[in-house]
Amino acid sequence: MKKFLLSTLAFLLISVSVFAQKPQKLTSNQIYEKIQKLNFLGTALYIAAHPDDENTRLISYLSNNVKARTAYLSLTRGDGGQNLIGSELRELLGVIRTQELLAARSVDGGEQMFTRANDFGYSKHPDETLEIWNEEAVLSDVVWAIRNFKPDVIINRFDHRTPGTTHGHHTASAILSVAAFDIANDSTKYSDQLKYTKTWQPKRLFHNISSRSFKSQEAFNEAAKDLISFDIGAYYALKGLSNNEIASIASSQHLSQGFGRLSTRGSQKEYVEFLKGDSLIVENDVFSGINTTWSRLKNGASIGKILKDVEDNFDFVNPSKHLSKLMLAYSMMSDLEDNHWKTIKEKQIKEIIEACAGLYIEASANSSSGTPNSKIDINFEVLNRSDVNMQLTSIVSELDSIEIFKGFNLTKNEKFTFKETFALKTNSYTDPYWLRKEASLGMYTVDDQALIGLPETPSISKITYKLIIDFIPITITKNIVRRYAERDKGEIYEPYEVLPEVTTKIKNKVLIFSDSISKNINVAIRAGIPFVQGKVSLKVPEGWRVTPAEINFNIEQKEDVQNVSFLVTPPKDPSEGKLEVIAVSKGESYTKELVEINYNHIPKQSVLLNSEAKVVRLDIQKVGNTIGYIKGAGDAVPESLRQIGYSVEIIDPININEENLLKYDAIVLGIRAYNVVDELKFKQKFLLEYVAKGGNMIVQYNTNRNVDVAAPFPLKLSRDRVTDESADVLILAEDNPLMNFPNKITNEDFNGWVQERGLYFPNIWHESYTPVLSMNDKGEHMKLGSLLIAKYGKGNYIYTGLSFFRELPAGVSGAYRLFANMLSVGKEVSK
Repeated sequence: MKKFLLSTLAFLLISVSVFAQKPQKLTSNQIYEKIQKLNFLGTALYIAAHPDDENTRLISYLSNNVKARTAYLSLTRGDGGQNLIGSELRELLGVIRTQELLAARSVDGGEQMFTRANDFGYSKHPDETLEIWNEEAVLSDVVWAIRNFKPDVIINRFDHRTPGTTHGHHTASAILSVAAFDIANDSTKYSDQLKYTKTWQPKRLFHNISSRSFKSQEAFNEAAKDLISFDIGAYYALKGLSNNEIASIASSQHLSQGFGRLSTRGSQKEYVEFLKGDSLIVENDVFSGINTTWSRLKNGASIGKILKDVEDNFDFVNPSKHLSKLMLAYSMMSDLEDNHWKTIKEKQIKEIIEACAGLYIEASANSSSGTPNSKIDINFEVLNRSDVNMQLTSIVSELDSIEIFKGFNLTKNEKFTFKETFALKTNSYTDPYWLRKEASLGMYTVDDQALIGLPETPSISKITYKLIIDFIPITITKNIVRRYAERDKGEIYEPYEVLPEVTTKIKNKVLIFSDSISKNINVAIRAGIPFVQGKVSLKVPEGWRVTPAEINFNIEQKEDVQNVSFLVTPPKDPSEGKLEVIAVSKGESYTKELVEINYNHIPKQSVLLNSEAKVVRLDIQKVGNTIGYIKGAGDAVPESLRQIGYSVEIIDPININEENLLKYDAIVLGIRAYNVVDELKFKQKFLLEYVAKGGNMIVQYNTNRNVDVAAPFPLKLSRDRVTDESADVLILAEDNPLMNFPNKITNEDFNGWVQERGLYFPNIWHESYTPVLSMNDKGEHMKLGSLLIAKYGKGNYIYTGLSFFRELPAGVSGAYRLFANMLSVGKEVSK
């Protein structure tokens, strides 16, 4: 995936990543910065646990000021967090956050890597984290990253010596990094990796310290005297931006976490603590004593001399004048014995040569996707905008390994266009590789060692161009794209993807049956090619029935959808299982759903998941019908409530007034509503009036970050949470209507919860509230604030930190029964 390089214009465009597939068009300033980076042979690896843990200030400083090759190793993809921009959770959220990390790296100049660790949610101790993750497997992935990236220095975001003081994932990332530093050079450790890579010993290991780790600023100031520091507020005149401005813009790519922020400027100190390795020779230089010039490579000094001359005498008006020396340096790189640096530097110099020549190369398909073993028509454009002698000798399709000879002389500014047809000789799809097999709670399953750690699936749609520039052969490889225009957006580039001929989809991933009445279940069938036909059927659990047994489909146009409906009948007794969709066309079975993720700040993503849904026959009663829902940070609770028969209306906070709330049997506020909906602070009086007149109001969790939930009686939010989804629950108020009407709640209703019990519980509240439940993680004190209810006027106010936003979409029966009771509270009087 091609990314924008750093420039003022690129920063203006970065928020609209619909353009992210556009080819690089480097300015002279950017070419010069690339040459500077070409002449630095040092590498730094930053290690932490999640998207947004990385210190973009330090990554940008190392990449743009020091000119080091810099990467961020995030042990997880952030799959266990919340989503402030949409309803995607778990693996789909991980796809979004992966792309947000790539967007951040495209700004700060770093690279991005991962392990197979699955972000299973908040963890209070690294021991729990490493047990769920599979410590040995994740450690092997960290060692694999070090052996492949070969960093001279490693910097940990977190402290390995303070377990239990922060997120368990955080401390675990540092523990694993320290262990990997010691064994990455040991050929007896993870020796199977050595079929693909070599051992490596980093020179130094650091811990990136901030004042937040200390009890007071005074304590930090005292400790800072013994730390390594550098000013990361450097101003880059070639960019028109300072380092901390770049870092702020990079951090702002994490929009699913609400990280949009103002940019900052000016002098700013960053601190690291030396942990182990070679002692520093020069204070405040993490690379001191490490040879970072071309002379670190055998046969490299002569290349470095040529490239240093290009850097020292760079012509910003006419960069093409350096092509002869650049091509000479490129040809000399073939003699390098160090294949690691050879690969890196050849890639870097090719980008510079292409930019200096004003060379435009494009392979564009007529659509954005094809199917395995089909034909693909490609439109080619090749343009040399320099005076240098240049020929296109041939093109090679990596799809079918066919070479087509051209023999074009690329004269200055004369565009060559032609068309070719290739075969997609592959059985692979371009979906996220880590989602192809079923994952465990703590680990993704990836069998191909070469894929482990990559941020995304490598494109299998590539064209290699064989050229002769200034009489020296060179190859440049490009991904196939789709280029088109829309009247309201302009020119758009999209990646070319390989997708199945048929995909199917059930809209709701959990199908709730609150009684034994049959339901019509809609299945959408999407064609990946024109004129597709076949049969579709549903596989249901034992005791469930479906009619008809199968339905024919016939779709003429590619990307068109045909909807069919099956009648599914549940058993009389409570039951749950999995409903699977199976489509058969031309003897092939298709069991995948295509999910498209499309936000402005990241490129469009196509994800293939199993086409299935959880089916649940609930033993549930409910009272009331019409629910008003005020959306917060994004959740699927409204859809879940509709599944059990409620009519749910989404309320626009702007339209809230004294009269229009009275029609609702209950009003529910979505997760983090007070954190993200500013209008609520002006409408709280109307909501409380609704409660006072007999209404029922449920407020789901908010974070404790300077938020006033404007409850009728004081309560204080804390960071209290219960992360063990199977933690014991004690019913404190056994006689409270919440536990008895219309469903009798018992401890069995807390079986089968997912990821956690709840989060950000209140820990201080007015005596008017009744705590209903008590729960705690192992070894901790009881927490009483997960579910509070207070009578206010004639109605009821409920605050809950229980994670219904996870449990209802997961089809947890007990969570539905308890939520139905919360919606029904107060109605038992008129039963």
